[in-house]
Amino acid sequence: MTIEDELHNATPAKLTVDRVTKVYRGKRQDVKALDDVSLTVGEGEFVCLLGPSGCGKSTLLNLIAGLEQPDAGTLTADGELIEGPGRQRGVMFQEHALFPWLDVTQNVLFGLNLKPNLSDEDRRGVARAFLEIVGLTPFANSGIHELSGGMKQRVALARALAPNPQVLCMDEPFAALDAMTREQLYDDLQKIQQQRRKTVVFVTHNVREAVCLGDRVLLFTPRPGRIRAEFRIDLPRPRNINDVAVAQLATTITTELKRLLKAENV
Repeated sequence: MTIEDELHNATPAKLTVDRVTKVYRGKRQDVKALDDVSLTVGEGEFVCLLGPSGCGKSTLLNLIAGLEQPDAGTLTADGELIEGPGRQRGVMFQEHALFPWLDVTQNVLFGLNLKPNLSDEDRRGVARAFLEIVGLTPFANSGIHELSGGMKQRVALARALAPNPQVLCMDEPFAALDAMTREQLYDDLQKIQQQRRKTVVFVTHNVREAVCLGDRVLLFTPRPGRIRAEFRIDLPRPRNINDVAVAQLATTITTELKRLLKAENV
């Protein structure tokens, strides 16, 4: 398989979540994080999960990634049951989770260890290609401690993309960054998603961020998490978080979210 295959040939996956419930067992009491959640994410779709802290959206992302298992219901990707982590699903967390003893290129190469069909030379070619995509070619040999917070998240994004996953699971990856850095990464992520047509599931509690990035925004109720509303975002891309149309739609969604929270007596 060539480098070009690795960069372009992963077909986006269709995700199906069917009546999923997740309960965390505690010594004093059990906590139901998700209750009878169902949804479908289309191939190449960018879906944002939006809701207050503790509503189960990160739990659902972990289930999709295969990092946890549901207590009831099923999750499938292209009809195959999700029973654990797999290279078809890349994950990017709020913290970059990079290895400080490896340089930038070595961190990106780490995810390619699961690609036995590639030679060492091809792996390095793929790593270089994704570092170029995220604008970090000049820092390929830099140590992680030499990078800014935004640059570290770019490395994390390149590492998640390098194995060419069908699905990219992102858990508030830009929450800790300053506004200017976030805006640049919004541009980068939209460009990458449009070029690669990855299926993306993105967790956030930032309404404008969800409108800026998503094709669809799903609103969760407080724990136990349930999907109570859906908004399709038909604004043209690329979007800027400061656009008037983004702000107006974000206001509409915020109003609905407040109504839902009030209805849940929060």
